[in-house]
Amino acid sequence: MQGFTEEVEVTLNFICECNCHNDGIENSPVCHYGNGTFECGACRCNEGRIGQMCECSTDEVRTEDLDANCRADNGTTDICSNNGDCVCGTCECKKRENPEERYSGKYCECDNFNCDRSNNKLCGGHGRCECRVCVCDANYTGSACDCSMDTSTCLARNKQICNGRGTCECGVCKCTDPKFQGATCEVCPTCPGVCAEHKDCVQCRAFGTGDRKEFCDRDCRYFNLEMVESRDDLPQPGAEPFISHCKERDANDCWFYYTYAVKNDTTKVVHVVKVTECPDGPDITPIVAGVVAGIVLIGLALLLIWKLLTIIHDRREFAKFEKEKMNAKWDTGENPIYKSAVTTVVNPKYEGK
Repeated sequence: MQGFTEEVEVTLNFICECNCHNDGIENSPVCHYGNGTFECGACRCNEGRIGQMCECSTDEVRTEDLDANCRADNGTTDICSNNGDCVCGTCECKKRENPEERYSGKYCECDNFNCDRSNNKLCGGHGRCECRVCVCDANYTGSACDCSMDTSTCLARNKQICNGRGTCECGVCKCTDPKFQGATCEVCPTCPGVCAEHKDCVQCRAFGTGDRKEFCDRDCRYFNLEMVESRDDLPQPGAEPFISHCKERDANDCWFYYTYAVKNDTTKVVHVVKVTECPDGPDITPIVAGVVAGIVLIGLALLLIWKLLTIIHDRREFAKFEKEKMNAKWDTGENPIYKSAVTTVVNPKYEGK
């Protein structure tokens, strides 16, 4: 270096062998049943053997880089996916505390316990986990086998899937008609009820009246009509899969009763009571008598009130007069404004003779 004149000479002596090399044990059992010499704390393998403990044969492993065969690809540094040990170029997967849980695969990349869960159950309790993917049982699907393909929970009372107004997904109805809702798409808050919907047709076919009587044959032939004698003869709830009991009023304010039922998913049957119930007309006599009596009573009440107010007013005025009389300051025995019509003149010359 500039400014320095000193020089240093370094002499290197290479040690090619350690002192412990002379103490090596040939064919030591430590080196996989005598397949190498144990020296300086490590195995020096015999010809045809490789590995840290000389446990592998060159006939079984084509490369001296044993770990290369235990990597999934050349770009990863994980040996046996960190789930096993590389033995002679082959992955031996680790054991888990739970004997039912295990790693598998060429690189220990698979397991049977890291699949999706549903309701805190592996594969929803309806499948098995294979290489971190759920294999579902019959009638189940989904990543966690939580989607049931059974459609019995979607059956409406008319035995139709979602009442014919939706699709059954995972055992739950998805209503396609926005007007309908509910578990089986049977509830329609904005729709007229079954009774109101069929009222006009039932009325025209059973009694020949109503708004549709002129078009009854054209519009109201979609159900079978059966007449019964009384309300007791109507079908009772539970007799049919889908039945409604109806009570409607006609134009004459008479009530008529009927039931609407669906049989075999398509056949519609209506039972109607032959006789309508009409309310009796009002009795005029009690109404007129009540009106007259009401008028008389109201008149008497008004008269009594007027009389009472008059009495109260008179008493107040009399009391006021008496009070003013007591407070008067003039002499009550002579009228102060009275002047006599007689004038008396005294003659000054008169001496009384």
